[in-house]
Amino acid sequence: EESLQMWDLNKRLEAYLARVKFLEEENEVLRAEIQSAKSSPAGDSWRAKYEEELRALRDALDHAFREKCTAELARDNLYEEVQQVKSRCQKEQAAREEAKKQLSLSRKELEEERRAQIWLKERAVQLEKEVEALLEVHEEEKAGLDQEIASFSQSLESFRCAPVAFQPVEVEDYSKRLSEIWKGAVETYKTEVSQLEGSLCQAKENLWKAVEDNQQSQLQLQHLEKDLAGLKARKEMLEENLARQWQEQRGEAEKFQLAMEALEQEKQSLRGQIAQVLEDRQQLMHLKMSLSLEVATYRTLLEAESTRLQMPAG
Repeated sequence: EESLQMWDLNKRLEAYLARVKFLEEENEVLRAEIQSAKSSPAGDSWRAKYEEELRALRDALDHAFREKCTAELARDNLYEEVQQVKSRCQKEQAAREEAKKQLSLSRKELEEERRAQIWLKERAVQLEKEVEALLEVHEEEKAGLDQEIASFSQSLESFRCAPVAFQPVEVEDYSKRLSEIWKGAVETYKTEVSQLEGSLCQAKENLWKAVEDNQQSQLQLQHLEKDLAGLKARKEMLEENLARQWQEQRGEAEKFQLAMEALEQEKQSLRGQIAQVLEDRQQLMHLKMSLSLEVATYRTLLEAESTRLQMPAG
């Protein structure tokens, strides 16, 4: 029985020794692989490549953040420009409304001037008719005075023919009265003619002033229409520029969003790769620790077995 037990113990010892030797060899191989992996240039290049990629990703992230800040600043600037354009459009709309008001006032003034011009023309025609009537009355009065003078000369001739009834004092008084009447009629006629000429000149001046005011109003109306057309064209151009800028900003924002999404996906993939590498390293460390514990256990068992085998011999 003792020899069988010793044979069994020897077999077990040989199995333990073989297992320990195999594990030590495997441990050495793994240690050599780990050391070679740590000290090999491939590992350094992988680590440098990883660090370089990480640095490039960080630079790309910083660049994207800077581009995002630049885009936000450009957006703010565009918003300010849009507000300025809106204020300009409001000012131009107010100016257009003011121009419309001035245009309506000018049209009203033009209508009033046209009416005044028509009234002045009618007044001038009336004054011309009155002048013609006064001239006719003057001609009639002149003819009557000529007839009176002729009759007076005939009466003087009759007085000359009848010297008995001739009274020089009455003739002189009559001639003086007749001359005074003639002078008064001539002065009255001259005054009326001068008044009519003055009124006619005033009417002509008012007519010319109305025509000039009408021309100035038409010129001002044309200038206002040109200014209104220029303001409309400028408004359309500003609206087109604003729409184009909005389209460009939207396109740039979409590009930045796509770039950010691509960078985020790449970041997530790199995080997954880093986590996988760390997990592999952790598994290697656990495997190394388990192998070390197993080797220590086998050594302890071998030492205990060798001590137990040596004790009977002693």
